[in-house]
Amino acid sequence: MSNGTEERKLAAIMFTDIVGYTALSQRNEALALELLEEHRRLLRPIFPRHQGTEIKTMGDGFLVQFNSALAAARCAIEIQKVLFSRNASEPTEPKIQIRIGIHVGDVIQREGDVLGDGVNIASRLQPLAEPGGICISVDVARQIRHNLEASVVTVGHAELKNVQLPLEVFRIVLPWEEAKAEGKGQKEKITAEVGRGVPPSRAGGLKLAAAVAVVLLAIGIGWWLVHQSGSATKQVASSPSASPLPAAVAPVVADQKSIAVLPFVNMSADKADEYLSDGMTEELLNVLTKVKGLRVPGRSSSFAFKGKNEEGIFRKVGEQLHVSAVLEGSVRKAGNQLRITAQLINVADGFHLWSETYDRDMTNIFAIQSDIAERVALALKVQLGVEETRALAKKPTENTEAYRLYLLGRYHFAKFTQEGWTNAMHSYNQALKLDPGYALAYCGLADTYGWMGGFVMQGKSAWAEEKRLAQKALALDPDLADAHLSLFIALAAAFDWQGGENEIKRALELNPNLAFAHDQYAWLLTVYGRFDEAIANGQKAVELDSLSPLMNVDLGWQLQQARRYGESIAQLRKTLELDSNNANVHHWLAWSLLLKGESVSAIADFQKAKVLDDLPWYEGSLGYAYAISGNRTKAEQILRDVEDLARRRYVAPGVRMAVYLGLGEKDRALDWLEKCYDEQDTYCWYLKVDPLYDSVRKEPRFQALLKKVGLDK
Repeated sequence: MSNGTEERKLAAIMFTDIVGYTALSQRNEALALELLEEHRRLLRPIFPRHQGTEIKTMGDGFLVQFNSALAAARCAIEIQKVLFSRNASEPTEPKIQIRIGIHVGDVIQREGDVLGDGVNIASRLQPLAEPGGICISVDVARQIRHNLEASVVTVGHAELKNVQLPLEVFRIVLPWEEAKAEGKGQKEKITAEVGRGVPPSRAGGLKLAAAVAVVLLAIGIGWWLVHQSGSATKQVASSPSASPLPAAVAPVVADQKSIAVLPFVNMSADKADEYLSDGMTEELLNVLTKVKGLRVPGRSSSFAFKGKNEEGIFRKVGEQLHVSAVLEGSVRKAGNQLRITAQLINVADGFHLWSETYDRDMTNIFAIQSDIAERVALALKVQLGVEETRALAKKPTENTEAYRLYLLGRYHFAKFTQEGWTNAMHSYNQALKLDPGYALAYCGLADTYGWMGGFVMQGKSAWAEEKRLAQKALALDPDLADAHLSLFIALAAAFDWQGGENEIKRALELNPNLAFAHDQYAWLLTVYGRFDEAIANGQKAVELDSLSPLMNVDLGWQLQQARRYGESIAQLRKTLELDSNNANVHHWLAWSLLLKGESVSAIADFQKAKVLDDLPWYEGSLGYAYAISGNRTKAEQILRDVEDLARRRYVAPGVRMAVYLGLGEKDRALDWLEKCYDEQDTYCWYLKVDPLYDSVRKEPRFQALLKKVGLDK
């Protein structure tokens, strides 16, 4: 090319580098130079056989340009074969081992040199290769997948210097590597098709970009973690470490139509954008639950694996969640631009069933979600009906800023603090100002009031506001399962049991895979005293979200209310294996121990719950335990502490009622129980079944309350 000319083109670029050359030249410069010359003599004849053009040498390496990725890959394989034979035939000589990196991309050819991203990325890939190995980019892998004679496997995502986004890296499996694997009886089924490699090897010098994790858009954090106030219904579901399933739950056999959606990795420069990656994960998970014939574990089970990237992670997910496939990915936001990656992996062999990268702006976010869901269904051979196809394509809002605020609201909501709920309410209200027809934002706001009820505000006021907001959501979208679920809680919490039952049944009819809906129906059936049905629904909830402390502790509570204390204790102790620092698990384990007569152990767990969380009702339970175990002094001290606490924050009347019941002061206990009815406090939900009320169950005032609440039949 003549001076002054410049040409932009697409080219395959190969970088090579001798392993350990610098160290060798410092020890024995003459030998190093001799090996360098031999290396050049061996390699240079190979380039033209594959239509490669040597651009330049850089010390001990070559920069070579090819017209196709396939030619570059075949050239690299021949180079490594020649050097492998040379090293095997001359075992006494110093080895010549090189690393090779190949990328295909846009380059600028100027005055005999090539520049640009294609060159930069190839140079960054080369150091990632093993000695005697070949690393290639995902773009190269896509182009060679059908024609290369060798296999290609993924080794994970790498952050490359001066490259903005993490890049999925593959390696070419050389013949002697396959032979070695066969000799060990461990030959992997591998293929050159992009996105069909073995699980990422979390080793080999790659600086991984966290765990490669999942996919898309949140309409749902919150509602299913919501409203378990004062019983099995109000619990903080933290992200547990991956553990075996509780023994009380029958394992689910994985089939070919089950999938776990792992949390998306936030690749944005601003770490505060994590709300977007988490929200996208939950949204896709929520969307996929609507696909009939596809089993999708719930949010807690998926988020139990957040940030985990150890070797064999997909196998662990498959074993613990009993799924046949895993969906993972990442999201990066820069201004209004998004890059979203997604890949579907077969758990059995680690093969990629499908992968894609989307470079769009925020206005396309719903289209990306629909595309991913449809491709997952196609890859898993799940037939989509007309209604499902329509549901996948449905946009919750046309306003992307309102959507962003909605996701931010869910993110704050999930912190389960008064400050978090306040921030969530602000975000939801801002979203509704931008789009007054945004049904899901009404659900989010409804859920926030529902959770605050009995914690930071009077239940009666909270349920009324939740009901109003849920009804608004249903007026906008009558077939929104989330809204029916929110309305169920609002109605049942205010003692409209039949109205609530109609809503929970409708929610399950619209989406039978909602774990929290089964959990809440189990709660209602427990309130009725229909224990066998309740436990069956509780087990279904655990099956759908097996690593969720919330679902598991609720099952323990249902067994407790059925007075099956031994089974309840076993279930709750298994739940502690999921999250040993969950205050609510300790709280309900303590109640089961206490009801079984093990007061010393019960008090220890009540104290543990109180240390882990400062909710007033933990104080009431501990006070009751002290009282019935004969320690009146400590029980009365708790009453004084609660009175002092009530001057600073809302304390539900049921807290003091419980302590007075333990002390045997029935009239004062019933006075506070009547206040519970007036405020629609959570303690009134269990009048029919809870062993707590056995000492006053025959009292006329109690019977009158039971009738007023509507649980006398």
